[in-house]
Amino acid sequence: MGWNKDGSTIKGLYLSEYMVTGTVKDSRVTYGGTVSYYVELSEPLFLFGTFRDSVIIDEKQVIADFGIIEVEYE
Repeated sequence: MGWNKDGSTIKGLYLSEYMVTGTVKDSRVTYGGTVSYYVELSEPLFLFGTFRDSVIIDEKQVIADFGIIEVEYE
């Protein structure tokens, strides 16, 4: 898989400490050539007194890329 993970479900460390899982909504090459991902979380993260629905994760903090998960509804 390449650097563009739009639509993929990933697991990673937010702020190098908090384990999060969610869907990548945007992949960007940042100044300096690294990649960051805007991730909508599957479960909100309560941190510093507020809930977060989305976070930005650096490419070095991605632990697993599950690809695009399609759900079939009956």
